[in-house]
Amino acid sequence: MSPTRRKRILFPAVLLLAVVSSAPLCAQAGSVWSPPGDIDGLWDFATATPLQRPTAHAEKEYFTVEEAAQFERDTIARRAEAQKRSPSVHAPYWLDHGRNVQPSRRTSLIFDPPNGRIPPMTEDGRRRAQKRRDLRASPPAGPEDRNLWERCLMGFNAGPPMNPGGYNNNVLILVTQDTVALLNEMVHDTRIVPLDDQPRLPEHVRQFKGDSRGRWDGETLVVETRNFDPRISFAGSGGNMLLTERFTRFDGDTLLYEYTIDDPESFERRWSARVEMKRSNQAIFEYACHEGNYGLLNILEYARTNEKRASQAPPE
Repeated sequence: MSPTRRKRILFPAVLLLAVVSSAPLCAQAGSVWSPPGDIDGLWDFATATPLQRPTAHAEKEYFTVEEAAQFERDTIARRAEAQKRSPSVHAPYWLDHGRNVQPSRRTSLIFDPPNGRIPPMTEDGRRRAQKRRDLRASPPAGPEDRNLWERCLMGFNAGPPMNPGGYNNNVLILVTQDTVALLNEMVHDTRIVPLDDQPRLPEHVRQFKGDSRGRWDGETLVVETRNFDPRISFAGSGGNMLLTERFTRFDGDTLLYEYTIDDPESFERRWSARVEMKRSNQAIFEYACHEGNYGLLNILEYARTNEKRASQAPPE
């Protein structure tokens, strides 16, 4: 982990959180407008629940209380072993996976298909996935050969869709009458989602976070995103993925976040996951990562050094 990726307090985000906290009150005081659904604020989505259902629980949609407790203990033990094997990578002082399963005790975040697993990939999806694996296994010729999160262009859990990762599992949501802003302090991204009738981007204009449009379905915010850059892939998805996200306030401390991936070019069927986000009162921290950081420079320098050594080695 390069020094440029160390996390520091993000003062603008703290200021934005204050704005978020006061926004509904301001709307009520002026009696002008209040959002249909109360989803503003800072939400934490760290969890021990895996995206896919473990094979050991293949036939179980939910853990029992005892099984959930055992799964949490086993997960913590595995992380401790990983930390022993590789202290610098799995150091507990900067990892924040989440120690508990979801309150619902589901055995996976995926709830459709019913088996809790990502559907089989299509032939084209497998081909693209293999190409990415081959590229990652080869010495990089330049920065373009490394993935986007190593290049500090995208966060690995910020999405869309948002999915729990090693740390920085949080989203700050700000709702106005015509726009929703979603800040994941994972690299430097704030996703702006128009709620009005703005025309969508033309097909040839592709973005790392796609082109999002939102609408209210009762008290649920629904966001549809398309026009992804083909370099973006979530669990094997492609650039023509249609992503539908739903944000629903469940109770005072819980925001239900559901997403559906519809990508027939990559998967044999659509699939959906659900994350139970919890309200957070913690400060949000900066992920100080930028394009051209020291880590990437060292990766490329190491590759060139190895190539030079190989070229100067005497023949066997």
